[in-house]
Amino acid sequence: MQKMGNSSETVSFVLAAYGNVGALKYMYFSIILFWYVSICVANTVLIVVIHVDRRLHEPMYILLSNLCVNEINGSTSMYPLLLSQMYSDSHEVTLPWCFLQMCCMYTTASAEFSAMAYDRYISICHPLRYNVIMNTGRVFMLILVVWMYSFLSFIFSFSFIFRLMFCGNIVNNVYCDHKLIIRLSCSVLVHSFMSDIFFLLLSIFIPFSLISVSYMKILAVCRKTSTENKQKAVTTCTPQIISVSNLFVRCIFHSTDFSLLAAHVPGEVNIILSIYLLICQPMLTPFMYGFNLPKIRRTGRCRLKHAEQ
Repeated sequence: MQKMGNSSETVSFVLAAYGNVGALKYMYFSIILFWYVSICVANTVLIVVIHVDRRLHEPMYILLSNLCVNEINGSTSMYPLLLSQMYSDSHEVTLPWCFLQMCCMYTTASAEFSAMAYDRYISICHPLRYNVIMNTGRVFMLILVVWMYSFLSFIFSFSFIFRLMFCGNIVNNVYCDHKLIIRLSCSVLVHSFMSDIFFLLLSIFIPFSLISVSYMKILAVCRKTSTENKQKAVTTCTPQIISVSNLFVRCIFHSTDFSLLAAHVPGEVNIILSIYLLICQPMLTPFMYGFNLPKIRRTGRCRLKHAEQ
C-alpha cells in the first residue's frame, strides 16, 4: 500500500494498456508522431493567419485563436507521454505527472467552447451593441475567466487525489484516467462518488447549461430574422454545435460507469474511445471553424496569389 503525502515515497502507476506491442511500436510511434505534428501545424497555421492579418483582429477570430491554443495544449498533454511510453518497458508514471496530465486534459475540455458560445450570442442577439460589449479588453478578460474557471474547477474536483492511499498501481489505459486512479484507492466508493458529482457539476453541467442557454436564445432570434442572417448564424454556429455535442456526449460517457459496455467491447476499442476527442477534435477544429470561414479563405487565397507574384 502506498500513501501520498510522505515525502520519502513517490506513488507510481503502470499504464498497462500499452502491453507488449513488439516491433509494431515503431509503426505506432510514426503514426502518432505524424498525427501530433499535423495537429500542431494545422492549429498553428490558423493562429498565424489570424495574427498577421489585421482584418481578422476581431473577437470571433481572437477566440478562435484561443481555441486553437486550447487544442494544442490538450494534444500536448497526451501525445508526448504516448510517444515516450511506446519505447518504455516499464510504462510507469508518477502521481505528480499524472496529475499534471489530467489537469491539462480536463482544463482543455472545460475551456473548449464557452467563450465562443457567448460571442455568437452577443453577435446574433445584440448585433448593434456587439462592438461595444465585445471590445478587445473584454475578449481577453473572457478568455482569462474561462481558463481560470476550468483550472479551479479541476483543482476543486481532483486535488484530494494527493491525499489518497492506494491499494494498487495498475491503470488499464494509455493515459492517467482519474476514474481508474481513484478506483485504486482503498476508500474507492466515497472518493469516486464525490469526484463524479463535482466533475459532472463543475466541468459538464454548468458549461453545457450556459452554452445551451446561449444557443436557445440564438435560435429564438433566428426564427424572427431575415434569411441572410439565418444563413450567417448557421455558418458560424453549426461547427460549434457539432463540436459541443461531440464533447459533452463523450464527457458524460466517460464520467459515468461504462464497465458493462466495456465488457462487450475489445480493449483496443475502449482505449480509442477514451482518447478519441484528443485524436479527432484538435484536427477538426481548424478546418470546421477556421479554414471554413469566408474571411479566412479569402485571406488564404490573397496570400497565395501574393506569394506567386
